[in-house]
Amino acid sequence: CFIAERQDNPLLFDFNVEVRVNDFIAAAMIQANVTRTNHIMWNMGDDFQYQYAESWFKQMDKLIHYVNKDGRINALYSTPSMYTDAKYAANETWPLKLDDYFPYADSPNAYWTGFYTSRPAFKRYIRLLSGYYLAARQLEYLMGRRSTSNANTDGLGNALGIAQHHDAVTGTAKQHTTNDYVKRLAIGASETETVVDSALSCLLDSKLNGQCAGSTVIFSQVVVAYNSLGWDRTDIIRIPVNDHNLVVKDSTGEVVESQYVEVDSVTSKLRKFYVEAYTGTSDKHAPKYWLVFSASVPPLGWNTYFISKESQKGNITHGFMSTMDLPKKETIEIGPGNLKLSFSSSSGQLKRMFNSKTGIDIPVQQSYLWYASSQGDADPQASGAYIFRPNGSPPSVVSRSVPLKIVRGPLVDEVHQQFSSWIYQIIRVYRDKDHAEVEFTIGPIPTDDSIGKEVITRFTANMVTDKVFYTDSNARDFLKRVRDYRADWPLTVTQPVAGNYYPINLGIYIEDNKSEFSVLVDGATGGSSINDGEIELMLHRRMIYDDSRGVGEALDEFVCVNNTCEGLTVRGNYYISINEPGAGARWRRTTGQEIYSPLLLAFSHEDSRTWKSSHLTRATTMEANYSLPFNVALITLQELVDGSVLVRLAHLYEAGEDPDYSKLAKVELKKMFGGKTIKTLKETSLSANQDKSEMTRKAWKVDKGETNSEPAPVRGRPVDFSSLIVELGPMEIRTFIITF
Repeated sequence: CFIAERQDNPLLFDFNVEVRVNDFIAAAMIQANVTRTNHIMWNMGDDFQYQYAESWFKQMDKLIHYVNKDGRINALYSTPSMYTDAKYAANETWPLKLDDYFPYADSPNAYWTGFYTSRPAFKRYIRLLSGYYLAARQLEYLMGRRSTSNANTDGLGNALGIAQHHDAVTGTAKQHTTNDYVKRLAIGASETETVVDSALSCLLDSKLNGQCAGSTVIFSQVVVAYNSLGWDRTDIIRIPVNDHNLVVKDSTGEVVESQYVEVDSVTSKLRKFYVEAYTGTSDKHAPKYWLVFSASVPPLGWNTYFISKESQKGNITHGFMSTMDLPKKETIEIGPGNLKLSFSSSSGQLKRMFNSKTGIDIPVQQSYLWYASSQGDADPQASGAYIFRPNGSPPSVVSRSVPLKIVRGPLVDEVHQQFSSWIYQIIRVYRDKDHAEVEFTIGPIPTDDSIGKEVITRFTANMVTDKVFYTDSNARDFLKRVRDYRADWPLTVTQPVAGNYYPINLGIYIEDNKSEFSVLVDGATGGSSINDGEIELMLHRRMIYDDSRGVGEALDEFVCVNNTCEGLTVRGNYYISINEPGAGARWRRTTGQEIYSPLLLAFSHEDSRTWKSSHLTRATTMEANYSLPFNVALITLQELVDGSVLVRLAHLYEAGEDPDYSKLAKVELKKMFGGKTIKTLKETSLSANQDKSEMTRKAWKVDKGETNSEPAPVRGRPVDFSSLIVELGPMEIRTFIITF
């Protein structure tokens, strides 16, 4: 980048046009010598060069003028589409690249793999609100933008859009800038709550017949669960309560099996601290229990559950109080359903996972460790918000002996593990789930020793994986990763850990000829398989030094109460499953959707009989008995400002990923929009700003010997307006604008 000013007045001693033109042309020729065709893309500027845009463009104008006057090359302002058209017009052949560019580095010890995890609480907040936004837009559409108390979801949408900036969700902004992102998200979420409350009130009110006015209902005794997925689902609801003498009934009046789990002390302390930190008041009504029950909800619909005080007559109890189990044997087994987890009572560590339904049995251990962050050495590169650079020593194991607490019940078993004063974990195994849910609480990370720490959890399974593991790409397809290897060039390994880290938005898995071991996440993070049979996730980071990539401050998040500050504590979840070879895709795809789009809950105080007489307690907005295929997700359902409706449908599976679901899927729009008449339907580009009919795909020529061995992708045919059936091939996303 040519930052020095172009001085073009020949009467001045610092006249340098000829020098700068020669420098420019020499650099252009170096790039041209490794680029096919005579067109090269010249990226002008960097993060901070356009702070003084007028001066910068003036210098570029001069440079272009004098370079073109020289005549050896031609320079012009261009766009990505103009550049692509010029490359295509050259009729050249090209090498074929099937993978991505991760991980990347700008020097041998500077891998940009730290930002995958930086600011994990912020990343998770964005993920939670993204799922909430998806559901809220559906509800906004179902009741109409003009019917939801003059509020709308635009504020949250805008805030989420801003948060996708490459220095926002990445965690690579200054702290005060990140605070601004969070504030915008919180304001948008608050506005969207008004939409959700109003829409649910209207949808449930059987007397309004779709004519919705603003609602004054205060959403606790009546629980409404809304399902934003396109298929029936059964999931667990956990509600904090102070009473263990409650009964849960469904919309038909049938008693629903429930279980009480005491709120653990770590959660109570965490809640107390952050309530005081962010509200300035003490938490006087902290819940004592989690009320746990299973809810079944139709697609794009809702179901209602009623929680009331249990009658004291007789000794009948409908809720099960969880029991505490003191370890008596060397091996402790938990799991009320098919999945069983075994722990050592002496070390407190996980030993084994076994699924009685599939017969898959894997010895597996879990541990928490931390990498010591490099402060720089002969190479001054430090670990920071962007860069992950451990100091070269093996990661430190947090604890080899972990105190255990076992909680058992008919719906869920829990194992509580205290790895240290700043790492706490709860593993939950539900009766009707074939995976384990892990809730971690990490922080404040101690830095009294002036050493930055990058905290990971590591699973070690008895599997032969031959350096291979798989991570998702944008939560869509899974890409094969090979440790210490790059498909495009011979890799010189300078950072054996950081150089093998990859971004994870959905999950990571390993496999051999006997089984698959998968981990799904609830927020963006980084992970790898540093040794065969291992999976590790980085969950939290706290630095002492800046990594000199523009942030200008160390990644050191903290929270203050009464002028006392401590490092940030983060909480999150990940989910682990074992499957037969080739069978894990169904779990990853379905459970991944359920993690991203949890049941949306609303609450109201009202007598159940009164509620039932005036509200629809269970309904779907689709045609009765219709649901989307299990390999299709409704990723957008949104009413636009002009009253039209934006719809995006996505095939969830890759070609060849599953024998049944990696096939052409069909969605019947007439049944999906039951009770509505579609007047017009227009297919558009993914971004919905161009008609599909106006789009043309370029047919690039590929070098000999580099043809893609995979068959041509299956794609859905144009939609016939008489049948209104949308076809989707594997990994295909189709976008439509519809009017009713």
